[in-house]
Amino acid sequence: MQWAAQLERAGAHVVYGVVGLKTHSKIALVVRQEPNGLQCYAHIGTGNYHVKTSKLYTDLGLFTSDPLITEDVVDLFHFLTGCSAKKEYHRLLVSPVNMRSKFIDLIDREISNSKQGLPARIVLKMNQLEDAQMITKLVEASVAGVRVELIIRGFCCVKPGIRGFTDNLTVRSIIGRFLEHSRIFWFANGVSDPLEGTFYIGSADWMNRNLSGRVEAVAPILLKSHRSKIWEILEVSLKDQRNAWLMHSDGSYHPITPEANSDPESRVGTQQTLMRRIQSS
Repeated sequence: MQWAAQLERAGAHVVYGVVGLKTHSKIALVVRQEPNGLQCYAHIGTGNYHVKTSKLYTDLGLFTSDPLITEDVVDLFHFLTGCSAKKEYHRLLVSPVNMRSKFIDLIDREISNSKQGLPARIVLKMNQLEDAQMITKLVEASVAGVRVELIIRGFCCVKPGIRGFTDNLTVRSIIGRFLEHSRIFWFANGVSDPLEGTFYIGSADWMNRNLSGRVEAVAPILLKSHRSKIWEILEVSLKDQRNAWLMHSDGSYHPITPEANSDPESRVGTQQTLMRRIQSS
């Protein structure tokens, strides 16, 4: 409140959010006058705009001038300022407006693809998984033969390996030097090339409070170069034999012990591998 008052004294327009909803989305919008007219730039992130946590957390952000995404961000800010009750967005998934229903549609698509014999797989990376409706859909997907791989750093309210329910579902947690904080949502979309799947990143865990009680935003990743980088993160995380803990069917977690013949990157873990790759690039 002190910062808000100081900003208002300096002439900034401070908006306190939507009544009854916590604003948890991590978005920024710049509207710039350019020679050809106004141009919008948007940033959609998975983590806080905070100098201290930026040194401790692993997060992702999309900086884009895609007109459909920036138009959605403009509409989302209008929603936050009370100037819009928009319920449809071009590309953003926004809670509590359309995010839950869109994610359910994406899971249903994987279920349908599995029944048709098409590639069907879901990989989700989040902080927490608690929402009963989303868990029910993931169990339904597992029963339908969809391969469901969950990378959940914190608490997870679904148990893997329950016969007849979660046979095709795994849960792992990556614990290392940094706090894993990014949220990534990937769906195979009926194709074998993972880069042709559906990618989203954003601020929302699959908790009831995130999907129904907060303002959240996740954005699609459309460029192949960006998809490749995000898939690299998922792939390294799923191969991790140093920082990863696997959940068993009784809900307990056990660390993965590196195998004698495993590749060197799997043995040093996700965070060390990604740091080394960045440093050598």
